[in-house]
Amino acid sequence: MRPIDLTPSDERAGARKPARGGPLAYIVVGALVLALTGVILLVLADNQISDRKAELSRLESQTATAEAEAAKLAAFAQFHSVRDQRVTTVTNLADSRFDWERVMRELSLILPKDVWLTNLTGTVRPDVAVEGGANISLRQGAAGPALELVGCAAGQESVARFISDLKGIDGVTRVGILSSQLPAGSGSGGEGGSESSTPSSGTCQTRSFIAQFQIVVAFDAAPIPAAPTGEAVVAPPPTTESTESSEATPPAEESTESSTETPAEG
Repeated sequence: MRPIDLTPSDERAGARKPARGGPLAYIVVGALVLALTGVILLVLADNQISDRKAELSRLESQTATAEAEAAKLAAFAQFHSVRDQRVTTVTNLADSRFDWERVMRELSLILPKDVWLTNLTGTVRPDVAVEGGANISLRQGAAGPALELVGCAAGQESVARFISDLKGIDGVTRVGILSSQLPAGSGSGGEGGSESSTPSSGTCQTRSFIAQFQIVVAFDAAPIPAAPTGEAVVAPPPTTESTESSEATPPAEESTESSTETPAEG
């Protein structure tokens, strides 16, 4: 018979014992886990960086497209700005428009039969030049619309009445007279007053009693139109030439009236 050893194998003398796990195995396993975690985090960070780069590239492309569209629409924006400026200009002109037609109509209604005009100039500002205009120096004293009248009347009384009638025109704030002269050698001293200027024309003085006048009618309450681009409307300093009305009682006889140039303003 063959003998059988019933002693457990791990207790047998001289037998090889199986290997048992220790701390080293846990350390190795932990290191592997950490390495795997690091690889995973690195892959995720790399993917996130790639996504951010792709997002940046997409945004840059959208920005370039938007800038190109804006450049295409810049002409329309400029046109809109020019349109707004022109609308504003037209609106300002409409608001500051002076009704010359009404003034002319009222002037024609109040013009006496014994007064006739040789020059009538209407301007909205004193810096506006009109070819062949009257160019009366008193005009510089009115910053807004004004009429410059040069003509003749049948005597100084007629001139005074005409000035009074001019004040009745709607919107008139002042009437200034630079001169009212009888013909030289009319027996009344000829030109009188140092402030007067020589009349531009003497063709309307066909009789010795006919007085030639230079009058400015101011509409100070009317809005002053804007000056052209680059210019500014500057109100001139008040003139000292217009100090009193020429409606002072003239001599009774027209044939012996004295020439008066007393500046007047009403």
